[in-house]
Amino acid sequence: MATIEITIDERFPAEKAIKKFKRLCDAYGIVKEYRARIEYKKPSIKMKEKLENADKRRRKTASSTRVRSKY
Repeated sequence: MATIEITIDERFPAEKAIKKFKRLCDAYGIVKEYRARIEYKKPSIKMKEKLENADKRRRKTASSTRVRSKY
């Protein structure tokens, strides 16, 4: 895993440093990895959830792409 390091000096505001840190964490996938490690799920359950989410996305896009005619 990569080490994230941000240097702060008097010209660099703390708010910008926090935003930069959050962007880097998202880019490296640290938050995603942390959430995955919180609770262990069996591979069969992960696959089932993945298929359910894909089906949900398919149904959502199918219902939004239907064009309703005015006439």
